[in-house]
Amino acid sequence: MQKMNTIPVQIGSQIIGGNDFVVIAGPCSIESAPHFEQVSHAVKNSGAVVLRGGIFKLRTHPDSFQGMGFNAFEVVKTIKHKTQMPFISEVTDPRQITDLLDVVDAFQVGSRNMYNYDLLKELGKTSLPVMLKRGFSGLIKEWLLAADYIVRGGNEKVILCERGIRTFETATRNTFDLNAVAYLKQNCQFPVIADPSHATGASSLVTPMALAAAAAGADGIMVEVHPLPSQALSDGFQALNFTEFDQLMEKIKSLLPVLSKKMATSIGEL
Repeated sequence: MQKMNTIPVQIGSQIIGGNDFVVIAGPCSIESAPHFEQVSHAVKNSGAVVLRGGIFKLRTHPDSFQGMGFNAFEVVKTIKHKTQMPFISEVTDPRQITDLLDVVDAFQVGSRNMYNYDLLKELGKTSLPVMLKRGFSGLIKEWLLAADYIVRGGNEKVILCERGIRTFETATRNTFDLNAVAYLKQNCQFPVIADPSHATGASSLVTPMALAAAAAGADGIMVEVHPLPSQALSDGFQALNFTEFDQLMEKIKSLLPVLSKKMATSIGEL
C-alpha cells in the first residue's frame, strides 16, 4: 500500500509532520513556577522544541492532584517568553477553551475525552492545532472519526497521538500500539506522534519505546520529564529525570539518519 502524504501542522515555530522529528517534553503537571522553569530549561538544553505541561488534570482518584488550574497561566506565559518555545496543554472542558487561547499554542485532548464530541466540536471552531490522543479503548476507526469532528468544525490542524490502549495485558500500564503508528502513516494525512510515557507507564521502558516509535514512522514523541520523578505530584513512575531524557535524545539523534530524518531544532535561545 502506498504511503499517504502527511499534511504538516505548525505549533508555534515548529512543523509537525515534515521531515524533522519533533520532541515535545515537560512535566505531567505544572507543580509550581520554579518547577516548570527548571524542567523547561532542562528539556530545551537537551533538544526538545515544544513544551508540555498539565494545567487542568483529569485524574482517576478525586483526591489526586488536579493541576494548578488558572494559577498556572502566568507561569506558562513567563516560561514561554524565557525559552521562546511553543506550549501544549490538555483542555478538559469546553468552558476552558476561551481562557486557554491566550496561553497555549496547541490544545491536547486526552484519552478520556476522545469521545467527548461536544468538546471536539468546540475545538473545531478554533484556529489552534489540536493533538488528539487515542482513547484507551478506542479503535483506530473511532479515533479517525473523532478527528473528523474537529475537521468538520473548520479546524484541519489535527495531530494524532498514540498513547497506548487497554488490553488483557497487565505487565505494563497500557499496550503501546505501534501498529497504529505505521498504519496511520499509510492511511491518513494527519501527523502522528507517540507518547511512550503513558503507553508504558514505566520510565525504564520509555527510551526503547520512543526509539521504536521513531522507527515505526512517528513524526515525533511526547515525553514526561521531572527533576525528581519519585516526588512528582502526578505520574512520576513514568517520567524521565534530566539525565535519562538527555540520554534518550542522544540515542534518537543517532537513529534518525538511518530513517532519513533529522531532529527538529528550536529557534529560541536560553
